[in-house]
Amino acid sequence: MQCPWCRGLDDKVVDSRLAEDGAAIRRRRECLSCGRRFTTYERLEEAPLWVEKRCGQREPFDRSKLVEGMRAATKNRPVTDVALEELAQQVEESLRGQGAEVASQQIGVAVLERLRVVDEVAYLRFASVYKGFEDVGDFQREVGLLTKTTEPKRRG
Repeated sequence: MQCPWCRGLDDKVVDSRLAEDGAAIRRRRECLSCGRRFTTYERLEEAPLWVEKRCGQREPFDRSKLVEGMRAATKNRPVTDVALEELAQQVEESLRGQGAEVASQQIGVAVLERLRVVDEVAYLRFASVYKGFEDVGDFQREVGLLTKTTEPKRRG
């Protein structure tokens, strides 16, 4: 590690501790050339997650786009920004488990699964855009699927 003060290359680690809720290691170092101290952080470099859009275009995954889409669906609903961030984190983690490249359809399905549990109105709003609803019948069909419950068969 190069000293930011004298550009020396020899140092020793004086202290190490977890930082950023365990996502990084903070190291306090002392330069052996000039004696000054400086701090470094070690973080895991994640492989980029790529999204293949419906048109075939590929772009890097952007969690902020995901949050904004969910924020639009939850507008004036009792869903906090913290909850949206947690949902986005859950979606991203599940997508990363599927590989380095995912289809935009997979993202939409993952969001719908989670919004359905959090807020049914937000689910319908998101579904209307994601599934491209064109008329009231599309909403009625989706509400039917949302409220559909099947009772167990009774033995006669």
